[in-house]
Amino acid sequence: MINAAPAWLAIVSRSAAALLGGYLFTYAVTAFLARVLPLPASDAVIVSTLPAFAFYTGMILWAFASRDALQAWAPLVLAAPLAMVAFWPVAGAA
Repeated sequence: MINAAPAWLAIVSRSAAALLGGYLFTYAVTAFLARVLPLPASDAVIVSTLPAFAFYTGMILWAFASRDALQAWAPLVLAAPLAMVAFWPVAGAA
């Protein structure tokens, strides 16, 4: 018989995934979109920031709708490559 973790630990993990993980995911997606949108820099930042509220809300819903606490943290796997593209240094940029 497998000893399951206490229920409060799963709730704390899902809450952290929703709040902290959702923020990190939203930040990575917003920065990625601001970098890759074919618009002037100021317009790209504004356009990429607009859906941030929807991304964050979606991450909160994902964290509490997922089957287990590990699956609630899964979107952070996608956030890592997005953040790498978003913050990769550009040659010749000052």
